[in-house]
Amino acid sequence: MKKTAVSFAILLLSFWSNSQVQGDGGAPSFLALQEIQAEADLLNTGLQQVVFPKPDIKKLRAEDAVNDEKGTGPWRFGFNHETNLTLENSGTWFPSDGGKVWLLKIRCQDAQTVNLTFENTYIPEGNRLYVYNTDQSSVLGKFTQKHLYKGQLGTELLTGESVIVEYYVAPENLNNPGELTISTVTHGYRFFDEFYAKSFGQAGACNMNVNCPDGAPFANQKRSVVLLVSGSNGLCSGALINNTQYDGKPYVLTANHCYNSNLPSWVFRFNWESPDCNNPSTSPSYSSLSGAELKARRIGSDFLLVEITGGLESGTIPASYNAYFSGWDRTGEEPDRTFGIHHPRGDIKKISFDDDASPATQATITATSDPYGVWKVVWDRSTTTEQVSSGSPLFDQNKRIIGQLWGGQASCTNLTGPDFYGRVFTSWNPSGSDSTNQLEYWLDPSGTGAFVVDGHEPGTIVVNDGALMLVKDAKGTFCSNAIAPKFTLVNMGVTAMLSATISYGFDGTESFTYNWTGSLPFLGAEEITLPVATLSGGSHTFSATITAVNGGTDEIGDNNTASSSFYIMEDPEAIDLTLTLECYASETSWELINSEDVVIYKSPVYMNSDEGTHNYSFCLSEDCYTFIIYDSYGDGMRYCDSGKYQITNTGNVVLAEMTTAQSVFTYSFEREFCLGEASLEKLSNQLLVYPNPTSGMVHWDSDDVESVFVYDVNGKELLRKPIDLQTKKMSLNGLSDGVYLVGFELRNGSRSQSRIVLLRD
Repeated sequence: MKKTAVSFAILLLSFWSNSQVQGDGGAPSFLALQEIQAEADLLNTGLQQVVFPKPDIKKLRAEDAVNDEKGTGPWRFGFNHETNLTLENSGTWFPSDGGKVWLLKIRCQDAQTVNLTFENTYIPEGNRLYVYNTDQSSVLGKFTQKHLYKGQLGTELLTGESVIVEYYVAPENLNNPGELTISTVTHGYRFFDEFYAKSFGQAGACNMNVNCPDGAPFANQKRSVVLLVSGSNGLCSGALINNTQYDGKPYVLTANHCYNSNLPSWVFRFNWESPDCNNPSTSPSYSSLSGAELKARRIGSDFLLVEITGGLESGTIPASYNAYFSGWDRTGEEPDRTFGIHHPRGDIKKISFDDDASPATQATITATSDPYGVWKVVWDRSTTTEQVSSGSPLFDQNKRIIGQLWGGQASCTNLTGPDFYGRVFTSWNPSGSDSTNQLEYWLDPSGTGAFVVDGHEPGTIVVNDGALMLVKDAKGTFCSNAIAPKFTLVNMGVTAMLSATISYGFDGTESFTYNWTGSLPFLGAEEITLPVATLSGGSHTFSATITAVNGGTDEIGDNNTASSSFYIMEDPEAIDLTLTLECYASETSWELINSEDVVIYKSPVYMNSDEGTHNYSFCLSEDCYTFIIYDSYGDGMRYCDSGKYQITNTGNVVLAEMTTAQSVFTYSFEREFCLGEASLEKLSNQLLVYPNPTSGMVHWDSDDVESVFVYDVNGKELLRKPIDLQTKKMSLNGLSDGVYLVGFELRNGSRSQSRIVLLRD
């Protein structure tokens, strides 16, 4: 009989050690329990069971419907039963191997999951704590004193409605059993049936698993991302973030709206992801740590920085967790492209991409937001975020964190809806802040002044590593074809950088070499100005790449390249823009786009205090352009002193304008204009207009025309007329002989333009 019990214990030990998700592993006192069960069946008759009633699920779901819409807190999955179960007032003691074991069965009626929060707990050396579900499918533990923080511990979620708490007291501690208090029992009512199964492809199907081929370049960054349990019953995402000491300090960046003051009970889940691109049929394994301490938080950019405190080894994440500490960028420069890694709906780890021609932009979203305190992102590749993605990191093209998810409208049913991320730039050192509400104090404890930090692989030391960043004077639009690019060289290696070889060039070919010499300490930076290059008019790209550091190989290749795009005007003409902003100026932005859909100029970031008139001077080549003014709120520029603008040339000819009467638009208002007669030849999608030349009347063959407008060769609008379905002609009487552009706005929203000659007899 005893041999049978031993064999059974070994079998269970093998199963449970493979399922371990939180704690140091090992097995509960199976052997002792089996002996007890065989002798007196005390597990059924003597083991105390505490039963918690089913909460009002209907009421909870009604509250969740409101809270989920507002997005002002972590996503709630459970109801917290506050309690006070201790070694003295509950449970049953049994002898075990010369010591004793305390057992308590906890049942939450009809719960999908159960998780516990301990406080006022002390575990002497030699004692151990376990928590497991009654079908023995999952075990948490062993927990020892190192897993506690300020006497508290939060557990991972266990499936089913019942769990057993087992506390073993070693023989040498019979007179010093320690202390244990279960303060919260969480009844999980909308996790397992609604989202746990859906984690494997039944909901949010557009979400891309992080280990799909698209995610392969970001294998390090994914290891920093965690799912966290906040306040015993809420879920969010977050990420380990590096600091300038590269010391593995276990800081986690997440969203302030995920905050709950009971941080010692927080749980951080690592590596919960599919091994490949497919959704698995059962849950992948993962590892968890418990306990955190608040470092800093801020409402205006919705950031929260905490430090993991429980289960650490040598002050950092255990090596078995294979963790990575992601780098960051505080420059505030708009990225070329971005990606995000997160746990949507408490799902396994997913990845999202924003890599089209419209990268993340600065925005202001609520009354509580810092002015332009967020990044606005619209996802590509049919990817998205969802609830519980909150707090997850936004990475730039250099794989550095530039923000954390605040909220947004993105989902699998709204792939074009924007998301908003609090900016690291705004959170770094806001005016009037101190260590409690800024990132700088914690992420740059050495006071290096670093603008960027790369990710950190624990246990590794990088000796030679250069990075390029912050391209200047090779971005935007230029009136001269003489270009002298600038960029910043940063030493990311622990030894001083004394030399670097940099290849650079234009339009995809790096045919030039720049040999830098100097002395840069770790995280030191220097701006480099390259020799002047003469280029032709049109669109161009610039790129530079580090090929050697200190005469040897650069050890990290991810940060070696910097690039930019720019446009050179050929034989440009001076153009002026006079823009009057309404009192909600922060909602306004604009773009000037050429006939090749290249954004030639765009607005600066406005704040409401910028209300009033602004003057800008441009240079433009012979071409056709579209000027689009946007209102992010969707109510135009109609308030206070209404907005308006005029675009004029050197002869004060009005090329395009919006009057105050036209400021009553929704999200955008656009006007087209052209410079020079030659630009008319570039127009496409022409509607057949006849006769041409005409003596005064023009005709067309389409029933789809909604309005007709006429421009002169300088782009000045001379005539605009709405057209009904029956009308297919328009008189040009009143115009002088000459060349004109006749444009058509079609009922399907598209446009057509034709060049026409007016020549009377």
